[in-house]
Amino acid sequence: MHSQSSSGYQDATVIVAILTVSDTVAFGSGPDRSGPRAISIVNSSSEKLGGARVFATAVVPDEVDKIQDCLKKWRDIDKVDLILTLGGTGFSPRDVTPEAIEGLIEKETPGLPYAMLQESLKVTPFAMLSRATAGITASTLLRI
Repeated sequence: MHSQSSSGYQDATVIVAILTVSDTVAFGSGPDRSGPRAISIVNSSSEKLGGARVFATAVVPDEVDKIQDCLKKWRDIDKVDLILTLGGTGFSPRDVTPEAIEGLIEKETPGLPYAMLQESLKVTPFAMLSRATAGITASTLLRI
């Protein structure tokens, strides 16, 4: 797992972590294009998101145990409020992010994936092929 912490953690009202799930990026075969974009969106929307700041980022391969290990650390040790995951939601056998997250969710939040799908459909009809899920584990909101 590659990970880093960002400054601004102590000043943030909403502490955010972003996990990129990708064999390609994790094994160094390609750049992480979605992670830096997500960081930029969260940080530039901080006021709208209750003072949100990205505290940490990581990249892991498409493996349930590695995904869950990272999410559990952020939830239990770092006490992150919101974890956004990127990748691993397609139809290939290696796409296991929803299954990893579903194994941790204590309370589902079905409205979030619905809203994400609505917005994504404005951009591409392929949004229907995503397997988004969201829910709460302890006091952390997980969203893919």
